[in-house]
Amino acid sequence: MQFQNTLAFAQQLDANDPLKEFREQFIIPEKDGKKQIYFLGNSLGLQPKRTNDYLQRIMKDWAALGVESFFHAKEPWMDYHDALTPTLSQIVGCKPHELSVMNNLSVNLHLMLVSFYRPQGKRFKILCEAKAFPSDQYMMETHVKHHGYNPEEAIIEIKPREGEHTIRTEDILQIIVQHKEELALVLFGGINYYSGQVFDMKTITHMAQAAGAKAGFDLAHAAGNIELQLHDWNVDFACWCSYKYLNSGPGAVAAVYIHERYHKSEMNRFAGWWGYEKATRFKMEKGFMPIQSAEGWQLGTPAMFMLASHRAALDVVKEAGWENINGKRKLLTAYLWYVLDEVNASQAAPIIEYITPRNETEHGCHVSMNMLQKGKEIYNALMAEGFFVDWREPSVIRLAPVPLYNTFEEVWKFGDALKKILK
Repeated sequence: MQFQNTLAFAQQLDANDPLKEFREQFIIPEKDGKKQIYFLGNSLGLQPKRTNDYLQRIMKDWAALGVESFFHAKEPWMDYHDALTPTLSQIVGCKPHELSVMNNLSVNLHLMLVSFYRPQGKRFKILCEAKAFPSDQYMMETHVKHHGYNPEEAIIEIKPREGEHTIRTEDILQIIVQHKEELALVLFGGINYYSGQVFDMKTITHMAQAAGAKAGFDLAHAAGNIELQLHDWNVDFACWCSYKYLNSGPGAVAAVYIHERYHKSEMNRFAGWWGYEKATRFKMEKGFMPIQSAEGWQLGTPAMFMLASHRAALDVVKEAGWENINGKRKLLTAYLWYVLDEVNASQAAPIIEYITPRNETEHGCHVSMNMLQKGKEIYNALMAEGFFVDWREPSVIRLAPVPLYNTFEEVWKFGDALKKILK
């Protein structure tokens, strides 16, 4: 498509958008009666208007039936989890029984390492990206210490080459081969939170497993953002949160994917009563008998309010269609790149250095701009103009126009405001 950097062109793109009505299903922040432009779905997605209704249904069940809601509510709480997994399995590309919606991201990462990080002899190292999200860093650090290893020796961090902002796939593969006799686990973010780089999860998985290691991913910035095929890529496990692109609320319930080949194995794991086989769970007998699916990694009684909030958001995705969401995401992000290029070209010297890859397969909604001068001042000016964007030290502005509630006109307005600020 031949883009134009005009308001009329952006409005025409919105008029032709098959998802344009879904914006009205979200609550857009306002200030002085004016809707703000929210480009922070990569940190916390907006609230679907239906969320309150879904929560009220649980409240009414609780009030009317108490604990009997687990069995006799119109939608019994015992089976509520089953309403989440069909849509979520489409989003991450797996079979519904390979999913469990539970806990939060950091807890799930710890649980997965109990099962998938099993160091033996000289095979005790974990390979990850440098500048992984802090929760991942702390989780890996404490796990290797728990096993008696020094994190400086057990954790291999791979970083971009000198003068580059992203990590080359060829460098990741070379490190895997170099340490193939020592690797127990390769654990990457699906998308790096800082740079927005999408990692080649299929290739990394294949090489990690060929080296005798397990392959896992933190998909906090990938789930609900980009197309994933976890089952077909043969990924061993993955974890993600649901409060970013999945719009399920602050601190929302998270989820795990575990490939079905592990469901009937005698894997090491931490257990809880909600992971016990359903048919005999309430006999309360000794001896853990896990559910023969990813649900076998569940611990405690589910938090129904969190499941309801997550379901509200997933039902919006179901109605919009995951393929349609991905189609708009690609077009919306392409238009953002075009507008930003126009801003850069309007300056005597470039003021924006992109640290997010331009290749369509290597980025999602999220674009990170390294501001070459006065970055914090520009960020503050954008926020004052009503644009929700994100500042990361020392000089990066992150923004993420998401397809369900952002518009092409908002992208154009961002470029127009940025150009005026620079003047």
